[in-house]
Amino acid sequence: MIGLLAKAAGKAFRRRLRLLVAGLAVEGVLVAAGYFTLAPVLQSALQGDMAAASRALLFAGLVLALYIGVRWRIQIYGYETGVALARTLFDRLGRTIATLPLGWFTAARKAELSLLSSQGIVDIMTVPAHLLRPLVVSYCVPVLIIAYLIIIAPYLALALAICLPVGALALYRSSGQVRRSEATVHDAKVRSTERLLEFAQTQAVLRAYNQDGAAVAALHRELDTEYRAGLADIGSVGRGIFSFSLVVQLAVTLLLVVGVQRGIAGTLALPELIALLVLGLRFAEPLISIVDIQAALRKSEASLRRIGDILATPAMQTRDPVSVPQDAGIVFEAVHFSIGGRAILKGMDLRIPDRGLVAIVGPSGAGKSTMLRLIARFHDVDTGAVRLGGADVRHVETEVLMDTLAVVFQDVYLFSGTIGQNVLVGKPDAGAGELDYALQAAGLDTTLKRLANGIDTQVGEGGVALSGGEKQRVSIARALLKGADVILLDEAAAALDAFEEARLRDAIRTLARDRTVVAVSHRLNLIRSADKIVFVEEGRVVEEGTHAALLAAGGRYARFCRQLGM
Repeated sequence: MIGLLAKAAGKAFRRRLRLLVAGLAVEGVLVAAGYFTLAPVLQSALQGDMAAASRALLFAGLVLALYIGVRWRIQIYGYETGVALARTLFDRLGRTIATLPLGWFTAARKAELSLLSSQGIVDIMTVPAHLLRPLVVSYCVPVLIIAYLIIIAPYLALALAICLPVGALALYRSSGQVRRSEATVHDAKVRSTERLLEFAQTQAVLRAYNQDGAAVAALHRELDTEYRAGLADIGSVGRGIFSFSLVVQLAVTLLLVVGVQRGIAGTLALPELIALLVLGLRFAEPLISIVDIQAALRKSEASLRRIGDILATPAMQTRDPVSVPQDAGIVFEAVHFSIGGRAILKGMDLRIPDRGLVAIVGPSGAGKSTMLRLIARFHDVDTGAVRLGGADVRHVETEVLMDTLAVVFQDVYLFSGTIGQNVLVGKPDAGAGELDYALQAAGLDTTLKRLANGIDTQVGEGGVALSGGEKQRVSIARALLKGADVILLDEAAAALDAFEEARLRDAIRTLARDRTVVAVSHRLNLIRSADKIVFVEEGRVVEEGTHAALLAAGGRYARFCRQLGM
């Protein structure tokens, strides 16, 4: 556990952890020393030597006072360490996430990140704040008690120590069960969280098609699975507690039997017997507490491992030699790409010229959106290359690549703030004229007139205060304002009406005069206005040319247009 904490928190945090563990070890020694001082107090009192008992009691009081001081300071330091650990983990997670390829962020990983950044971090914070103390003390005290008994009563020390390997085996076996059940619970939580987020985000569609009942049933199934996994986890923890506690109680019973037998035989005086039995009982208490905190430790350990896996995920590195795009032309060279073993692009070859509008069309699942994501380097190709301005995108620095591209995808996310703040993300230093043009070209100016606060309207977290079409227009305005050399549009007009679509088409045509615009679309007006149309099917380019030429050819594109009523 300490090693996982140190690895996850980084080198700068290790000194703090070492100091905390050292302080807790000192506290454990003082706890054991307090128990040891009871023996002379009891012996002297039972023998009637009150002067010796008073001196022993005074010494016990000094040990207690020192323990209270150390305990208070270490407790505060543990809380401070927990808070500092959370801050460090949030910082490291944030820095790592910012370097990961965007294709890494699947729905399941988003749900897992949500759990880790909330409950997971809280579980980890409890380790230095609450769990390390009983853990360290619970190991220190029994070991020191056995060492003390070896000196004054070796046979009693043997009675305690003989059960430790059996207890360790029981604890080890239960730990494996707890770890497996915790993993099952975590997977169930990820699925239920993913389903819950989906349920909340798709309410409009579910109600429009009267599918909210089916969605609720699906959500209930995931929650029920999580509930049953939780019960199984509790059962595995309970079995571990029972087996280990049984072994510890057997050790204490053996100590009582041996001690009483020695007392009856006359080899052990009554005061010594009572004092040693007190130590034996104190031996059992911290060991039982180890099992009590086992489940919490396992949850924290699992969260630490998951955070460690994220921190160890390779960042999207720029390959050597570093290249710089020379223009805004795009080339796919024999590109093969797959996800989860499923081939998406199969040897794709395509040349998109510098400047102009290129429309990519084709049936669902053909790989159209994947093409845009590969251009933006959300993923790296399996084989082949995607080139931007003659440079392999894997050899272009991320900052340069992102400055060159502006992307508008179907799934729009807006930051909590105003409409104006979200649009200005595209170009924070944009002038009033540039902003007005972007708003008008995206058809957002009409929307702003309907809103009481206009451009200062709050969009809410994720843009929940706006409709789907409004969010899309904000995203389009943001991309237009950026003024990048390459603009990638994935069904950017899907939520717009005919009038707004026409305005956007005109804006795109204007932009395409001195930029490269690649648009995945099923909107006829946008497709027909393209300088080049690329028809994609089953991960390959089937046809390419102008709208008129492809219709005249009577091929796959022409049949596709007829199927869509175009």
